[in-house]
Amino acid sequence: MNINKKIKKIFDKINIKDRKKLQISFGIICEKIILENGDKYIAKYYQTKNNQFNSIDVESNSLIFLNDLNFQLFPKVYYFDKEILIMNLIDHDGIKPKNLKDDFIKSILKLHSLSNDKFGFIFDTQIGGMKQPNKLNANWVDFFSNQRLSVMYEAINKTNPMPKNINVKIEKLINNIADFLPKNPKISLLHGDLWEGNILFKNQKLVGLIDPGIFFGHNEMELAYLRWFNFVDKNFLHEYNNYSIIDKNYYSYEPIYQLYYSLSNIYLWSRDYINNTSDLLNKIKI
Repeated sequence: MNINKKIKKIFDKINIKDRKKLQISFGIICEKIILENGDKYIAKYYQTKNNQFNSIDVESNSLIFLNDLNFQLFPKVYYFDKEILIMNLIDHDGIKPKNLKDDFIKSILKLHSLSNDKFGFIFDTQIGGMKQPNKLNANWVDFFSNQRLSVMYEAINKTNPMPKNINVKIEKLINNIADFLPKNPKISLLHGDLWEGNILFKNQKLVGLIDPGIFFGHNEMELAYLRWFNFVDKNFLHEYNNYSIIDKNYYSYEPIYQLYYSLSNIYLWSRDYINNTSDLLNKIKI
C-alpha cells in the first residue's frame, strides 16, 4: 500500500490537520503528523525500500520492549509494521540545563540497572540505520571487539579505508584488546545511541529519549559516549558513581569505547572524524 494512503487509513477516525517532513536520514523519512484534535505524532518510513536491514522494524520492536518495561521517557508506539513506525511526538525545546540534574542521572541509571545474564540482545539493533549484531555472548571483551569495534572498522574498510598508519593501530588494538578492557563488567541495558541529539529537554528538564538501538552491554560504554561529545563532565561521572560504581581504571579505557563511536561517525557521517580517531588512538597509546 502507498505510504500516504496507509497513513490516512491508520488515522481514519480522526482527520489529519497537517503533515510535515522533518528530515531524511539514512534513507528514512521522519515526519510530524498533527491531527484535528491536536494530537501530534512522529512517523518514520523508508524513502526507498531497504531489503538488507529494516531499522524501522528494529526501532519499533526496541520501543515496544522499552514501553513494556514502563520506561516513560521513550516514545509510545501508536502503530507499526514492516513499512512504517508511528509514535507520539515528545514536545521539547532543545534547551539543555546548565547543570544536568538528578532526573537525567536517575533516568540513565534506571535504564542501566536492568541486567541480563549475557551481553547482546534478542534481536539485532541499529545505530544510524546501520545493523549492529547482538548475538548473545557471556564475554564482554569478545562481544565489544567482534560485534562492535570490528564491525564498524570492517564497514569502513569495505567502502573507503582510512590511512594505513591508523589502520595498523586499530588492528593492533583489536588483536590485543583483552589487555585493555575489563573482563567481567556489570551487564546493563544500554540506549545504544545516547548522544545529545537523542536526548530531549523542555524548560531545562529531561522529557524524552529517542532513536534507541538497545542491547545489553557495559554501562561505561554509554558514559564514554556522553563524555566524548562533552555532553557531560567529570562531575557527572562523580554523581553517577554515587549510585553505580565506576571502575577505577575507567579513564584508561574510556578512549577505546569512544573510538567505536568515532568510527561510526566516519562511516555514517563524515571523514572529518578520522582526525578524532587518530587523537583517540594516541590516548590509548597503541
